[in-house]
Amino acid sequence: MEATGVYHQKIAYYLDKNKHDVSIVLPNKISNYMRTLELKTITDKSCSQAIAQFGLERKLDNWVKPNDVYKELQQLTRERDQIVQERSTVKNQIHAENSEAEPNEKSLARMTSRIKFLNSQEKEIKEDIAVIVNKNPDLHQIINRITTIPGVGALTAVIVLAETNGFELIRNKSQLASYAGLDVREKQSGTSVKGKPRISKKGNRNLRKSMHLPSLTAVKWDENFKEIYARLVSKHGIKMKALVAIQRKLLELIYVLFKNETNYDKQYVIKNSVQTHMV
Repeated sequence: MEATGVYHQKIAYYLDKNKHDVSIVLPNKISNYMRTLELKTITDKSCSQAIAQFGLERKLDNWVKPNDVYKELQQLTRERDQIVQERSTVKNQIHAENSEAEPNEKSLARMTSRIKFLNSQEKEIKEDIAVIVNKNPDLHQIINRITTIPGVGALTAVIVLAETNGFELIRNKSQLASYAGLDVREKQSGTSVKGKPRISKKGNRNLRKSMHLPSLTAVKWDENFKEIYARLVSKHGIKMKALVAIQRKLLELIYVLFKNETNYDKQYVIKNSVQTHMV
């Protein structure tokens, strides 16, 4: 089946409960496949047929029902992200109101009250997350290992584990980068067509987003990441490219520490520094 937000989940859970094999495919993969079929009419029926044909032609991985703990953590972290976005919007509204010639004091009071409410909700969600983590010693130990990476805090570790279901279907670092949308796409044909390499962004947006602030912290406080960042900036002259490379590197490190059950090793970063093709 095709992943459709949360609307495919009930049937997926039902089929899994009744011992059926289930494969869930990202919509962009189905869309790209349908272009090769040259369908002239796009309807629910033709789309269903295309999905069925895709499943018959390809060897797909079976979907694994999310761990109950990771599922609950995913719901909480995504709810928190929505609250953070809403709070940012309200703060911008307050700034705009204060910039007017004659600000409306009652509007400002309501918006300030909304900020306090959102802050209290975020605090409550963080407390719920902490309770879940503390109830699971194995999960707590995993998070402690992951947070030895510079810039990676407990919340980031929880988001990564929740969004990947504990790396359940991740086989290697390349697959992880692709799942997060941090894989590089390059279009080149002969000598006339040569597009700039860019990250695909066709992956888990929440996972990709969770790496932004940790990458900023890592390049500021860790000498290894600072050196890699400076080298990439001097080579390409584009800070965001270098920062994206650091984001991918951090995500890969989290995966390595999870799989190897080890703590962060600075020498590992030196020996496996970001390769030029990654940016």
